[in-house]
Amino acid sequence: MAKKLDAKDVELYLLENTDFFLSRESLVSELSFKHDAEGATSLLEMQVRKLRDEQSRLMSMLASFVSTGKENEELFFKSKNLTLSLIASENFAEVKKTVELFFHEKFAVDSCILEILSDSELQELEARTELDMNKDAIHMGPLSKEKMAAFFSSESIKSAVISVMKLKKGFGLLKVGSNEPTKYLGDGDTTFIEYIRDIIIRVLESKEA
Repeated sequence: MAKKLDAKDVELYLLENTDFFLSRESLVSELSFKHDAEGATSLLEMQVRKLRDEQSRLMSMLASFVSTGKENEELFFKSKNLTLSLIASENFAEVKKTVELFFHEKFAVDSCILEILSDSELQELEARTELDMNKDAIHMGPLSKEKMAAFFSSESIKSAVISVMKLKKGFGLLKVGSNEPTKYLGDGDTTFIEYIRDIIIRVLESKEA
């Protein structure tokens, strides 16, 4: 007596013979599948819908990739121009002006401050804010009013990126702030700010040499 096929057997067979319907087109037209409350959908229609969904997904991924590529390209040229301007700076005053103008013009930040602090001033700031101010520390995200007031002397700044720079003489502090609480979040990527920080350090140290 022949073994009765069950659904699993059919499924396994079709998976192993994916070209089964190629020579049985008439059979395909007779197949239908329950798709929604409105009725049945043919196998061909399901395949077309699947292909369209896949195409939409791929187009969305491509658009995202192209958008990211353009953003990275723009960021590269902005960074390049900043680097060249910093190299041409002759003293800290020019470096400070260049960096602050860069963030205001290119990124429309609400506040940008580059300053140099002595060891004692940095320790005092660390005590007031209870934040680690060690070499190369970067703090990003919304902070309390007290902390923002310590960094920016303003209650309008709601989120910020604070980067500490160890210099030959004292410390540098790059502070970028926004009036929007969600502009800079604690889990954000710090790669760009690290790059800017390192460029500033190299330029300032070359001026001190």
